[in-house]
Amino acid sequence: WQQRAADSRFEKPEKKTIQEFLQHCKREKYLKMDKVITCFSKRPEACVRLICFPWAVYSIRLPGRESRAKEPFFQNMQEIIDDVITVLLPQLKEKPFALFGHSFGAMTCFAFAEHVKKVYNLEPIHVFLSGASAPYSEARLQAPKRSHLSDEEFISWLTSIGGTPPEILAKAELTKLFLPALKADLYVAEHYRCTRPSTPFLSCPVSCFDGKEDSPHDLQAWRSMTSGDFTVQMLSGGHFYLKEGANEKYLLDHITKHLETAEMDYL
Repeated sequence: WQQRAADSRFEKPEKKTIQEFLQHCKREKYLKMDKVITCFSKRPEACVRLICFPWAVYSIRLPGRESRAKEPFFQNMQEIIDDVITVLLPQLKEKPFALFGHSFGAMTCFAFAEHVKKVYNLEPIHVFLSGASAPYSEARLQAPKRSHLSDEEFISWLTSIGGTPPEILAKAELTKLFLPALKADLYVAEHYRCTRPSTPFLSCPVSCFDGKEDSPHDLQAWRSMTSGDFTVQMLSGGHFYLKEGANEKYLLDHITKHLETAEMDYL
């Protein structure tokens, strides 16, 4: 527009045209945000943003599922981080943010936190990690790989860890829809490699949670990522302990309390 306005051969666009252009840019921004991020309850007045990286399929919307079903799956963690940071970076600069990740999401959370700190010098006010060993821990490196399993073997494993309704796993037409996405996420997690931080790259608190009946995870290894407070809490239940009513309430109360405290410290 500036180039056209500077040239006397072109008429200066009407003000309405410029406003329409700005509105178009704004719509494009939010369309891209909605493509990658699922926000169930938008609260623009909130003082802190909590960004959740799930075990698979929800919240951070990755290619190969939902509205992005026709896009190919990502093959590595950096592709995921690049995709998410493209839409989230302006939000991260706008106000304080915290991170939560469970299982595969915990590793994505770590990679995201490390990236935004090292590249943009941005740091969350709190990190909440759940249901996973640190990606650089020996427990994670020695964990069995399952992304290559047949559908039958994979469903058997999903049944053993719980979290997925049996009636869904029993329907072939449904499993064909979500198994590829689950296997793709697991493939990324299994092949994600990073070195243990020689020095902490964060100074914020890190809180870890796990189910007492889940397979043992090396939660203590997460301590290497921060020089701030570090806590571990074990709750009743298996890998998807956080879906049980009492545990869900406890986590929500715990996260809310710490974010409110962090918000006061930030202000």
